Amino acid sequence: QVQLVESGGGLVQPGGSLRLSCAASGSISSLWIMAWYRQAPGKQRELVATLASSGSTNYQDPVKGRFTVSRDNAKNTMYLQMNSLKPEDTAVYYCNLVTWLGAQREYWGQGTQVTVSS
Repeated sequence: QVQLVESGGGLVQPGGSLRLSCAASGSISSLWIMAWYRQAPGKQRELVATLASSGSTNYQDPVKGRFTVSRDNAKNTMYLQMNSLKPEDTAVYYCNLVTWLGAQREYWGQGTQVTVSS
């Protein structure tokens, strides 16, 4: 069973930076896509960025040029470096993992709160 644990959220002023971490434990196949999603109060959960096992990354328009997703394979941890934060980035951020090993499986972390406010 795979578990995902996020950390690194908090309160930051507009223009500031935060780095979120998503530590994965358990058996993960060599074929996977990891992603960061976020959900603001009263809004639907939305995709932020993806990182594939191939190394390719993808970012949604609202965060392009400000957020960077990366992974430390030795630590089985994915990161989201968030710079130039805006109040509209305030949300609960979730880590997501989709793997393919015989069958497709999907896992979610518990979420970490990011609040951008002065």
